[in-house]
Parts: sequence; C-alpha cells; structure tokens
Amino acid sequence: MKKIIYFLCLILGVLSLVSCKQAGKTNNVAVSIEKSSKFSEEEIDDAINCVKKKFKSFEGCNLTKLWYDEEKSNNIIEGYLSNGRGSVNGVKAENVIVLLSDFDVDSSGGDGSLNPNSTYSNWNWILIRDSKTGNWQVDDWGY
Repeated sequence: MKKIIYFLCLILGVLSLVSCKQAGKTNNVAVSIEKSSKFSEEEIDDAINCVKKKFKSFEGCNLTKLWYDEEKSNNIIEGYLSNGRGSVNGVKAENVIVLLSDFDVDSSGGDGSLNPNSTYSNWNWILIRDSKTGNWQVDDWGY
C-alpha cells in the first residue's frame, strides 16, 4: 500500500512540474530611455519596472526590448484620453506614460491569446498614477 501511495505522489509531482507554465522572461531585455521633458529618469525607470513586473504574467513570452519614445507616447496618450480608458477614469495627461516593447512568444502561444512562435513589435504599455508622486500601474496594453 505504501508503494502505491509513493508511486501516486511521484506521478502527481511530475505532472505538476510538467503542467507549470513558464513565467514571462524579462532578464535579458534591452532598455532604451529617450530624453523627456515630461518625466524624470527615475519616473521612467519606475514605469519600466512596473511593466517588467506585469510582463511576468505573460506565460511563455520573452521581453526583448522596452523603450520610452516621448513623441510616440504623447500620440498614444492623446487617443487614450479621448477614446480609451483615460476618457472615463479621470486620469490627467501628466499622470500617463506609454512605453513600447518587443517580445517573442514560444510555441505555447502564451495564455492562448497570442500567436505561437511569433514576435510582437511596438506593443504599447499604458501606465497611470494618481499623482506626480504616486506609483505607476499598468492600466492597458496591446496595439
């Protein structure tokens, strides 16, 4: 009887290891920060760290590039504030930042919503905060 229990526990252990999904990888990401008239380098770094943390939930994905481009960010913010979630959540433009990224998806397709064995480029990360001294939080992402 003990052997059967031991064998079943061993099988369950192996199955749990096999079924574990791989967290999004951010350890080799190339980061690029353009000069900004809106945000300090520390504010942008905080936003970058927030995106890296969120990306870990992108199973089977590898973040390869993450950057801040103020001109592109401002254009995306304009649309976000007029037509996106920013039009209803009351956030002010000075408390919104957009980062862009490239990442690879493995054969699993992430959580099933991404194309397997593909690369996503210029993926937007829209971050907001309550005030100039508040912490960034990822509010939206995608194209």
